[in-house]
Amino acid sequence: MLSDIEIARKAKIKHIEEIAETLGISNEFIERYGKYKAKISLKFINKIKNRKNGKLILVTAMSPTKAGEGKTTTTIGLGQALVSLGKKALICIREPSMGPCMGIKGGAAGGGYSQVIPMEDINLHFTGDIHAITAAHNLLAAMVDNHIHQGNELDINPEKIVWKRVMDMNDRALRNITVGLGGKKNGIPHASGFDITVASELMAILCLAEDINDMKERFSKVIVAYTTKNKPVTAGDLHAQGAMAAIMKDALKPNLVQTLEHVPTFVHGGPFANIAHGCSSLIATKTALNLSDYVITEAGFGADLGAEKFFDIKCRLGNIIPNAVVVVATIRALKMHGGKSVNELNDSDVDALKTGLSNLFKHINNLKLYKVPLVVALNLFPSDTEEEIEFVKNACNSLNIPIEISTVFSDGGRGGISLAKKVLELAEKKSDFEFLYDENLTIKEKIKIISNKIYGAKDVEYSDEALDSLELIEKMGLDKLPVCIAKTPVSFSDDPKKLGAPEGFNIHVRNVSISAGAGFIVVLTGNVMTMPGLPSKPAAENIDIDEDGNISGLF
Repeated sequence: MLSDIEIARKAKIKHIEEIAETLGISNEFIERYGKYKAKISLKFINKIKNRKNGKLILVTAMSPTKAGEGKTTTTIGLGQALVSLGKKALICIREPSMGPCMGIKGGAAGGGYSQVIPMEDINLHFTGDIHAITAAHNLLAAMVDNHIHQGNELDINPEKIVWKRVMDMNDRALRNITVGLGGKKNGIPHASGFDITVASELMAILCLAEDINDMKERFSKVIVAYTTKNKPVTAGDLHAQGAMAAIMKDALKPNLVQTLEHVPTFVHGGPFANIAHGCSSLIATKTALNLSDYVITEAGFGADLGAEKFFDIKCRLGNIIPNAVVVVATIRALKMHGGKSVNELNDSDVDALKTGLSNLFKHINNLKLYKVPLVVALNLFPSDTEEEIEFVKNACNSLNIPIEISTVFSDGGRGGISLAKKVLELAEKKSDFEFLYDENLTIKEKIKIISNKIYGAKDVEYSDEALDSLELIEKMGLDKLPVCIAKTPVSFSDDPKKLGAPEGFNIHVRNVSISAGAGFIVVLTGNVMTMPGLPSKPAAENIDIDEDGNISGLF
């Protein structure tokens, strides 16, 4: 089979105006970025916002492994399958961060015959949204330091500046730095650091803002530092929100591209699924619901992080209701959760499958708490044996869990027909969707509910620093917000070595911070990094370009 980039390059791609036309968007409401990419005008979005909504389908997955689960590929393939069945469907996915693309993860534009194109552009600079976030974020950082240098009227404590800088690249050497060195003319020396851009609160705000005014208002609430009397200092106090919004005015507009089978797709926004809510933008999702009968979207990592935050943060803040959920699983990932190593996954092993199913079933039981109809999509790989496939199907059927085979990677839309038919059936059922917790509970109560019910933890332990932060957030009156727990994606626990469905463990909260502009509380557990590092052999080593501009090695 051809590589992803070879498949993408051979595709017959349509002009973006044709794709927009299938959605009823005329040329006056699209802003073209070349032939195959465009942004949708905010005027058009405002014009259609009162239309009846279509059905919302969430694609999530079991806990991720190095074997890969194919969540984005399934999302795209399902959209293609629905269109091949004559349905009006639109796909909404996150835009990739260039750092992970050059690191270990590679791109995030799907794979095989279920991709969005032009994949090279999407995986690299795309329409510049992430660069705009970088610029707006770093403008605010510069204004904080400048304010102190120019007299510090707001009485900012240099030791309590919480707004770091960002860049869209994995670079562990920048996690902790000291700025302001070189004498008084260069500012006040203080500890700082860099996060990756997609971990910026501005990315989360972009993905939750309804319009320019809402984005600007959220920017004004961003807490950048604390005074010597421990009072919060915001971007609004520095009068930075207008300039930040001006930089990001185009970034707020959803990006329109197409799949290999010409299904329209919004690729917009990409917050980390641990430090933030891990979903594409609310404005893209709502616009898609206004434009189509079925919207297929995804949430980052496994259902314990992505789906929980999609439901309890995105759906809550955006006032949207999901109609069905697809849970992606692979035999390879199940065997890894059953104790097999990566180099043993090609060997048939029903015993490992049996053990690994505990992870999938835990996710399914969690999703049932939200009362949304669900189906398992078993994403097949060439190494999967008939015995293994039948074992997983029988295990799900014995528990009355719907399961469908998916071959969208190798077969495109036609490989997801049975899955699409089941999704259509589920989407017609009544969604009794409900949130996991009441946001008016205390922060500790919300953390405990998620830790107990979703992760399966016995208890929650707090560091002294976390307890101090909780007290400060309560004093500021910002405790009645949803919580966003940052933890490792590969385990239900905060220990990446505990695979499957561990029990009897404690969640360790090392700190708590407030994303006041985004509108949620971030709970840091374990050793979650907001600036990734490159692996021993970065994906960047395999990427090249020839004299004709053809890129190779991107995946």
